[in-house]
Amino acid sequence: MSGFSQSSVSSQSSRGTKRKWVPEEDAALVACMVDLHNAGTFNADTGFKVGYLNELEKMIEKVLPNAMLKAKPNLESRIRTLKRDWSIVYDMLSGKNNSGFGWDEHRQLVVAEDAVWNSYISSHKEAAQFRHRSFPYYDQLTAIYAKD
Repeated sequence: MSGFSQSSVSSQSSRGTKRKWVPEEDAALVACMVDLHNAGTFNADTGFKVGYLNELEKMIEKVLPNAMLKAKPNLESRIRTLKRDWSIVYDMLSGKNNSGFGWDEHRQLVVAEDAVWNSYISSHKEAAQFRHRSFPYYDQLTAIYAKD
């Protein structure tokens, strides 16, 4: 412990340190979100009502007792990221004037011809990450966030 100065230890507080989520945690979070959505208690038009984060924290504590995931900042931040990613994929697959994109159910991947990708990415830079990256939670998140 002698190699650590007090300042480097205190700077390791919760602010500014990014948490790396593992697939098991993402899967548990999305499964709990779906369960909470299906229960209906915290449903809003396209997402959840106030108070849902604390309920999710309790649900995840039961599934992953050692993960130490807190409503704020962990769940709140990860849900924001998942919703943003879902929104990008959803817009590609069901947005106006976006024909040419398809969904490979087996690989959980957005598919399209190179020309379609190149054209879309030129005006939607954030979509480039999904050209070769699967998004396994698309169907579950669509059930929660898509407008009927």
